[in-house]
Amino acid sequence: MFKRILIANRGECAIRIMRSCHELGIETVAIYTEADSHAVHVKKADKAVLIGPDPVKSYLNMHRIVDIALETACEAVHPGYGFLSENADFAQRVTDAGLTYIGPSPDAIRNMGSKTMARTAMIAAGVPVIPGTESSLESVSEAVKVAREMGFPVMLKAAAGGGGRGIRRCNNNRELQENYEITQREAMAAFGSDEMFMEKCIVDPHHIEFQVLADQHGHTVHLFERDCSIQRRNQKLIEIAPSNFISDKLRTEMGKVAVQAAQAVNYVNAGTVEFLVDADHNFYFMEMNTRLQVEHPITEAVTGVDIVAEQIRIAAGESLAFSQDDLQLKGHAIEFRVNAEDPKNNFLPTPGTITRYFSPGGPGIRVDGSVYAGYMIPPFYDSMCAKLTVWGPNWEQTVRRAQRALDEYDIRGVRTTLPFYRHIAESDIFRSGVFHTGFLDENPELLDYKPFEAREDIAAAVAASIAAHAGL
Repeated sequence: MFKRILIANRGECAIRIMRSCHELGIETVAIYTEADSHAVHVKKADKAVLIGPDPVKSYLNMHRIVDIALETACEAVHPGYGFLSENADFAQRVTDAGLTYIGPSPDAIRNMGSKTMARTAMIAAGVPVIPGTESSLESVSEAVKVAREMGFPVMLKAAAGGGGRGIRRCNNNRELQENYEITQREAMAAFGSDEMFMEKCIVDPHHIEFQVLADQHGHTVHLFERDCSIQRRNQKLIEIAPSNFISDKLRTEMGKVAVQAAQAVNYVNAGTVEFLVDADHNFYFMEMNTRLQVEHPITEAVTGVDIVAEQIRIAAGESLAFSQDDLQLKGHAIEFRVNAEDPKNNFLPTPGTITRYFSPGGPGIRVDGSVYAGYMIPPFYDSMCAKLTVWGPNWEQTVRRAQRALDEYDIRGVRTTLPFYRHIAESDIFRSGVFHTGFLDENPELLDYKPFEAREDIAAAVAASIAAHAGL
């Protein structure tokens, strides 16, 4: 087992990895920028090193990250998620320096990172894929021709994409021509490549992903599925495990295909195979994420497996300590991504200073966060403040527990998605437990929730009344 690991990330992601490291008796080294000098992950690490002044580029400085790992006598590097977590060149630099990269091989990252290469590999492995182009599009005229043959609606997608970015739905020729260059620019800005491909649009699909683990000794298992259908602009907001939409029979079939997909590319470590499932329960491979997922806590909640610890053990050369038959689902879990955003203003980010912070607790409640009262949310990074994970023995009790936890959760000073989630959790359609990716578009009334200021005004009035009564 490793003695010391460098975590090439920040915020709640870095803290999450540190927790597993500390339980395994492994020391951690954090990196940080000047903007993050007061961040919690800096305080929690055994050692923290300033990586540079630039708030974003510094976390992407592959050469400097590897140098810090060597200078601090680390044996391995964990990339977390975001930043360099799916960068094959970074993984290669780490291994070339004689360090262990806690993740898949550079080749696996490269092959599955290209959506067109991934499609080709999955077709060869007999995995069902969404009908689409077998290679990158060369021009808008080719795109129009293919779309006419395929039939609208279609999806334009960045070949090097992921995380819901570089994707545009086109319902007709006009929209396709309008979106072609826009999607190209988005792809170049987000991924450094303007290559695109096209897929047939599965209307109102369910976004179902399977967590897989594979060791270096040929053992691959899946940890069942997560339903990530509640999204806005292809960005996940609320995830649940397991899905209420698929049957036990379909779960078994999709799990076997997820394992088959990982084995087809000789995948090692943790990964996520993502599918779209249509209304008739036909499922199609969408992509494979070659990293730890933001929503991994709900899988941990329903399986009891520490996915980060397993990543580390696998990277250290250990075999998986369990087989597929050893894994069982227990209860339900929901994850809410608590973002510093204003849902009533098109989810615009709301950086600023948190004036009060109180997180929920009690049975079945987990909070992965990195903010506190007095912390200033910087404008340079993802707007997520924390992740609230709620577990219960069944769906109905999990929803009730989520309602209680969301009501307890109190963040002041910045607008967050908490009031929005409270309103969703109270709705009949959420309690039904079955959603597709058009959930928010079809239910715009969910944005009609009690404003943030109303709760704060009540709290302020109560505090003023107490102070006046006490003669303060």
